[in-house]
Amino acid sequence: MLLAVKRYFKKDLIPLLADLRLAIVLLLVIAVFSILGTVIEQGQGLDFYQQNYPEEPALFGFLSWKVLLTAGLDHVYRTWWYLSLLILFGSSLTACTFTRQITALRWFSRTWNFYSKPRQFGKMALSTQISKGSIDQLTELLAGKRYKTFHKDGTMLYAHKGLSGRIGPILVHASMLIILLGAMYGAMTGFFAQEMVPSGNTFTVQNVFDAGPWAGPQIPKDWSVKVNRFWIDYSPEGRVEQFYSDLSVLDDQGDEVKRKTVWVNEPLRYRNVTMYQADWSIAGVRVKVNNSPILQFPMAAIDTGDGGKLWGTWVPTKPDMSTGVSLIAKDLQGTMVVYSEKGELLSTVRAGMSVDVNGVTLSVAELIGSTGLQIKSDPGVPIVYLGFGLLMLGVVMSYISHSQVWALQDGDQLYVGGRTNRAQVVFERELVAVLDELSAQSASEPVKDLVVS
Repeated sequence: MLLAVKRYFKKDLIPLLADLRLAIVLLLVIAVFSILGTVIEQGQGLDFYQQNYPEEPALFGFLSWKVLLTAGLDHVYRTWWYLSLLILFGSSLTACTFTRQITALRWFSRTWNFYSKPRQFGKMALSTQISKGSIDQLTELLAGKRYKTFHKDGTMLYAHKGLSGRIGPILVHASMLIILLGAMYGAMTGFFAQEMVPSGNTFTVQNVFDAGPWAGPQIPKDWSVKVNRFWIDYSPEGRVEQFYSDLSVLDDQGDEVKRKTVWVNEPLRYRNVTMYQADWSIAGVRVKVNNSPILQFPMAAIDTGDGGKLWGTWVPTKPDMSTGVSLIAKDLQGTMVVYSEKGELLSTVRAGMSVDVNGVTLSVAELIGSTGLQIKSDPGVPIVYLGFGLLMLGVVMSYISHSQVWALQDGDQLYVGGRTNRAQVVFERELVAVLDELSAQSASEPVKDLVVS
């Protein structure tokens, strides 16, 4: 039974996995689903998908939120079928590496032999013979062309250069396997969270939208983050130019261990967790009614129906809260609109100013902003970066020509032959130049035509 299994793996399964056509098909399928994972928003809530991918009308006639969630297209990179594709593709690369690339390298090692008979040179891609040629002079000339030379019995020579051109394809395959391992490790251990935190508050990561099955140790539990301040820079036309968050990382004793101001494309990184500035909101407003202490009221987002942003709150103007006014703001520049209970426009007011409404003086101290942070951890990223670095190195190495030259001294005749795996014309010109110089040094007859077979 065990013998039959081994025979099946060796004769059927491994050749199938090493088939280039299978690798190409798997790579195309992975590319398609990776594109879907980029186009379709990942890790969002149920309401988001119901709103953006309704059943009627379904996108492309079939892609509704039910289909999307059932197929796992809301978390493509962590689905069992996507990981299975990566594993299958990795198995194909591994099989191809061992059955083709490493086998080719072993075949190359067997070519490190010496030819002892003149007729053997006739089978080479390039071959010739030189009267009165010297194998020692040829050795010097080849060394000048950066060839590594080897001798046997003083009459046989083997030389080669560009060995990295043979290793390059193996390095490419290995780097792709490293990239796949990094992607799978990141998918299984990473997480993605979002937090909307008012300025001045401290938070721990709670709102995790997407996480791998082994992400538990990556989610911060022994440290928290304080939003020291949040502010927005506006252009003279009133457009948002940039928004900033001054963040402090606190240990479990409440001591600050790191502090940084973040903005879009400038995140804070701590213990493999990265915090990006992604959004903003208005959390509340601080006001005084006549001579009362400063009161803080939360502000809620108002659905405008056109994608615009408005926030509003209700402020009582009587102690029994029987009457009040509504405050509406659209940004953190401080200007708010005051409406009556009947929806009538009463006035506008800015932070630091006051207005008389309903027989009282309403003073606005400040608007409180909230920072929207995206928090993610992907431990597989360093592995993926290492893989891409090796991939680029392997591709460059693969373009290096691996050239080999053999020579045999038989009396006063010197037989020379060689071959290369690419850049055939360049190699031929190089070998002809070496042989012409050798012929000149030995004052022999001109080199016979180089035979190209």
